[in-house]
Amino acid sequence: MRPQPLWQTFRSLQSAYSRSSLQAGLGRRAFRTATSSSQIPDFAFAFDIDGVLLRSSKPIPGAAESLRLLKDQGIPFILLTNGGGKHETERVAEISEKLKVPLDPTVIIQSHSPFAELVKGPNEQSSLENKCVLVVGGEGNRCREVAEMYGFKNVVTPGDIFMANPSIWPFSNVFRDYYEKFAKPLPNPLDPRDPTKGFKIDAIFVFNDPRDWALDAQVIIDLLLSSQGVLGTLSDKNGRTDLPNKGFLQDGQPPLYFSNPDLWWAAAYHLPRLGQGGFREALEGTWAAITGGPSKGVELKKTVIGKPYQGTYEFAEHQLLRNRARIFGSDAAVPLRNVYMVGDNPESDIRGANSYRSGHGSKWHSILVRTGVYAGGEPEWVPEVIVDNVQTAVEYGIKSSAWQ
Repeated sequence: MRPQPLWQTFRSLQSAYSRSSLQAGLGRRAFRTATSSSQIPDFAFAFDIDGVLLRSSKPIPGAAESLRLLKDQGIPFILLTNGGGKHETERVAEISEKLKVPLDPTVIIQSHSPFAELVKGPNEQSSLENKCVLVVGGEGNRCREVAEMYGFKNVVTPGDIFMANPSIWPFSNVFRDYYEKFAKPLPNPLDPRDPTKGFKIDAIFVFNDPRDWALDAQVIIDLLLSSQGVLGTLSDKNGRTDLPNKGFLQDGQPPLYFSNPDLWWAAAYHLPRLGQGGFREALEGTWAAITGGPSKGVELKKTVIGKPYQGTYEFAEHQLLRNRARIFGSDAAVPLRNVYMVGDNPESDIRGANSYRSGHGSKWHSILVRTGVYAGGEPEWVPEVIVDNVQTAVEYGIKSSAWQ
């Protein structure tokens, strides 16, 4: 099944994101203002973070110098990452500290940033603001905190569920001390004698890479097989051949959202590590084993966002245009003609830039660096150019745009 886009209300999300960034008090401007239209660049950069600017939280040589150069020259850029797990204001503050380059929160787009648009939704009926949502992944309580900062008011985690009823996945007892640090009471206590009195989950969000794959997968599978999203129930429609999708996901189960499709990411280890995409593949494999999967006409309905999907790049371009307007004012009428996407992952960064079709007439150029996931050879998604590092990538973009 082709992942469904989550971008029907782009403009409302952008406005909300911009407002939240300004309200954070971290400044309205990310770059210096050019003094005349002759100095307005008609190009910009988009950078992945892990494997391009940082590796295991350590700056990659040339990264800080490259961002400083762009700021000094008044050339706009954004950080477009499939990472997450923290609020945008916190993440950009950490990056600023590590690179010793002051950055504004409006320059960062994380994988789960679009989830904020579902708080209110396009209408009152679709709003999740006051409904119960399950947030999966990330370290400790951080993703719950991010969701609450986005505006979700009733957030639970698999750790909450485990602490309320450890028998839901007995092998997570080894993580009890970990969950005790942040678990909260459930809105409605679980009653094993009458599961129908349990609490209802209205949406499932995988915000970041899960830490306890087995517990997280078990809870998600339970909800996908439930009746009306009530934990502990089992839909009597499951497996019915007279219903669409063999009766699976036909009984009011919660929608499932993934924020990041990356199978691999660059960490401290010398070889790439499995990312959120690895968890999704494992979950889909388990779902297929239970239901029969695509070979039996059963699909796992889901929404996947992040690079390389068109919507993510649309949002990134809109954010670049908004930032240009804030930087240059009326001079921003100079069109944005070229955007240089600098990434380390051919499957997300390069594929996304190569496939993107701009609605504003700009051309996106893919630049692959050798400091992250890419391990050599000709990748399946061939970039415009392969360079050693981000500093060389910036030099390439500036030279290609004849910027002096």
